[in-house]
Amino acid sequence: MLTLKIEQMTIDGHPHLCPECTSPAFTLDGQGFIDGFPVWGNCWCGYSWEDPLITLGILKQIDAARTGRERAEDDDVFEVEVGGVVLAGILHPDVIVDDIRRAVRDVYWKRLIKPAIRKQKKRAVRSVKRSGKNAVAAAKAAAIGADYALRAGGHDPDPDYEPEPINPCAACDGKGHHEIKSRLHKTTNVRCSVCLGTGEID
Repeated sequence: MLTLKIEQMTIDGHPHLCPECTSPAFTLDGQGFIDGFPVWGNCWCGYSWEDPLITLGILKQIDAARTGRERAEDDDVFEVEVGGVVLAGILHPDVIVDDIRRAVRDVYWKRLIKPAIRKQKKRAVRSVKRSGKNAVAAAKAAAIGADYALRAGGHDPDPDYEPEPINPCAACDGKGHHEIKSRLHKTTNVRCSVCLGTGEID
C-alpha cells in the first residue's frame, strides 16, 4: 500500500480539492499491483472518494518525483507530467534531522538559556544599585557618628594625630555646595552631587 499526504495539489494549474468540502489537504491511498487501479482520497474532515484522475501508477510517479527536504524551511514538492497533463503540489513534510535540531535549539535557547541570561542581568543590576546605596549609607553613618562624638565630648584627641591630606572636589572647589542665584527660591545653594557635600573627593 502506498499513501501520500497532500498539502495542496494542482492539475494543469487547477486546484485538486476534496469533492465534498473543497479541502486542499488530503491523503491519496493506492494498493495492489496494477498501476491502472484508481486511488482513494481521504480528507481531514472525514470524507472519502475514489479519485477518477489519479491511478496507482501516477501515485508511484509522484512519490518518485518528490524532492524531499534537507532543511527545516524546505518544502517537499513534486511535479509530474502524465499524458500531457501536469500534476504539481506540496506533500506533507516528513520529520527530518534538521527539524529536530531546530526544535531542540529553539527550546534550549528560547526557554532555558535566554531567560537565565536575562535573570542574571537583572540580578547584577540590582546588586550594583544595592551596593551603591549601601556605600552611601555607610559614609553618611560614619560622618554622623564622628560629628556626634566630637559634639558630645566623648572623644580624646590623639596628640600624634596628623590629618590626612584633603583632595578638594574639582566640581565645587572643595566647598561642598554650589551657589545659585534665584528670585523664586529661598535656598541659595545646593549640595554638590559629585562629592555628596563633603567637599572632598577620593
